[in-house]
Amino acid sequence: MNIRNSTYNFQNVTNGAEAELLRLQEQAQMGWAKEFRTLKQFGLEDGMKVLEAGAGPGFVTDLLLEHLPHSEITALDIDDALLDEARSRLSRFPQSRLKFSHASVYETGLPDNYYDFVVARLIFLHLHNPLQAALELQRVLKPGGKLVIIDVDDGVFGAVTPEMEALPGILRKLAQQQAARGGNRHIGRSLPRLLSDSGYADVDMEAALQHSDLHGMEGFKRQFDINRFSGFYKKGIITEQEYEDINTSYTAFDRSPDAHAMMLFFMACGTKTV
Repeated sequence: MNIRNSTYNFQNVTNGAEAELLRLQEQAQMGWAKEFRTLKQFGLEDGMKVLEAGAGPGFVTDLLLEHLPHSEITALDIDDALLDEARSRLSRFPQSRLKFSHASVYETGLPDNYYDFVVARLIFLHLHNPLQAALELQRVLKPGGKLVIIDVDDGVFGAVTPEMEALPGILRKLAQQQAARGGNRHIGRSLPRLLSDSGYADVDMEAALQHSDLHGMEGFKRQFDINRFSGFYKKGIITEQEYEDINTSYTAFDRSPDAHAMMLFFMACGTKTV
């Protein structure tokens, strides 16, 4: 697979590389405590061999290394520029603890039956063939190993106060545009079925809720960065009126002393049986 087989391409982000890295960093860190708690509930333990599929610039990798001090972590990504960013950021960790793999989630090139646990965070929504990816990750897991997919569903993404009235319509258009390119921004609701269809057993699902009163407002503001929406307008995905409406709504949200927001991340787990 090359980068075009995914709907995410860091080189083409509309808000600029620096802002996108800050957005990804906030996105990884603000809900980590709850996500890690749920990962442990699903069976993640220190000392395991862990694969992070779609590691990107390494923000979650860093957290895994910090919280699993005796584990070997492999960070896999198809984008070598993002992996270079991760290598630079995580250079303090020895090779015995951290390995990098520049490969596709469809064809990782990693050994059979090697990993105890795989974490795939916010990658499956971008994949053209999620079933193939789930099967490949199953191949590299040991029997009894776990795959946890952490992803979104824009149909139940969360809530924002003051309400952004244009946002639901814009999210529908973004989901339609991503579906046309092969992705799925509603994949959260399909994760249990995806795991079952891939042959995983003991499928379970939880939700990790991020709230600005608990995790801070900065991360939410980066998710609604108006520069991201300007790119969608320039590409013709949203109309000029929709862009003006979301800009007005974001300004009110940004300035309101009563502003708050929440987002849902869905976490589905399956076990390799053979």
